[in-house]
Amino acid sequence: MRVVVLVKHVPCALRGMGFGADHTLDRAARRGQLNEPDEYAVDQALQIALRRRDVQITAVTMGPAEAVGALRKALILGADEAVHVLDDRLHGSDALGTARVLAAAVGRLGFDLVLSGSASSDSGMSAVPAMVAELLGVPVLCFADLLRVREHKVEIGRDDGAGLQAFAVALPAVVSVTERCGEPRRPTLAATLDAHHKLLRTWSLADLGLADGDAGVATTVVRTVTARPGGAEHVVLADAPEVAAIRVADFLAAHQFL
Repeated sequence: MRVVVLVKHVPCALRGMGFGADHTLDRAARRGQLNEPDEYAVDQALQIALRRRDVQITAVTMGPAEAVGALRKALILGADEAVHVLDDRLHGSDALGTARVLAAAVGRLGFDLVLSGSASSDSGMSAVPAMVAELLGVPVLCFADLLRVREHKVEIGRDDGAGLQAFAVALPAVVSVTERCGEPRRPTLAATLDAHHKLLRTWSLADLGLADGDAGVATTVVRTVTARPGGAEHVVLADAPEVAAIRVADFLAAHQFL
């Protein structure tokens, strides 16, 4: 079974980030990391591999040279190999452009199952997995809180607030997973050292048979950017611990966080 995990390199923190002259997010001066939701996807792929002997896990990302850091983390977490789509023309890609590139990479690799996190921490659109599935012509299951892979199908459970709802589709398929599917395992020192010896390939748009207009700033033009107003002022509770706990709980309930 060939499992492809889509991962993304995202800024460690978004506060204080600005925009470049072309109105795209300026990521150059900000340290990045593997998108946290994608760690769950890699771990789910690893759990599938632990239950089956025929599983090959490939992590795929697209982005600038720094994005290789996300792939190296995925290799440490359990991926067998990685592919980095690296091309200057990828800069400024929107969700559809991103999906085109990832789908082309997945199609070139071959796949039985594509996994991803449910959203990226720097945009939160949650649209790319469904777009990739559409471009590949396979079914998609999004926001999986529980994942089971059978011989010829994949099953998920999704908590809709009233209970766990079950869904299943035939393989090949695309599935996005949430953090409720299980905490990722901590990598061992041996896994960290072994990751340095795993295959990491670099592909360009030309390698994928894609043209300039398939991704990058050519797909979406941002005319203007308006800065967001400052957030609400912070409230510091000076009450006794038991009173402060009640106030926090009331606040969370009033804003439907509980």
